[in-house]
Amino acid sequence: MFPGSFDPFTAGHLNILKRALTMFDQVVVAVGINQDKPGFFTMEKRLDLIRQATRGMEGVSVIQYSNLTIDTCREMGIHHIVRGVRNMIDFETERSIADANRRLCPDIETIIIPTAQEFAHISSSAVRDILRHGGDYSSFIPEGVKL
Repeated sequence: MFPGSFDPFTAGHLNILKRALTMFDQVVVAVGINQDKPGFFTMEKRLDLIRQATRGMEGVSVIQYSNLTIDTCREMGIHHIVRGVRNMIDFETERSIADANRRLCPDIETIIIPTAQEFAHISSSAVRDILRHGGDYSSFIPEGVKL
């Protein structure tokens, strides 16, 4: 499972997903509700953007969920969580979450994938800021995706 709020799904997210598909035959992109982040895009729009970005990709499914990530993994029989990191701050955050998840459910392992250097500057927050100010966001999102 590749979980996140994906508000919106970026070129960096797509890079992580493609690299996860080299390790797993199937990857579920799971769009969760993050109580700490008010949504910019509706859930329906986020799901649509991911489907646009992954159209034609084999082994990818897209779902939404609202409970703990590990609970959704358990319900679906998933044993690996994929997370991308851009820098050491992201790494420390993801490591803490992975440690908590492992404590709650030792059968689920987190795989942390560093973002490819050409995508390290991209974040959903940056895309939202560019959108708010009418800037050109095209190089930050997957090719062919219409916001």
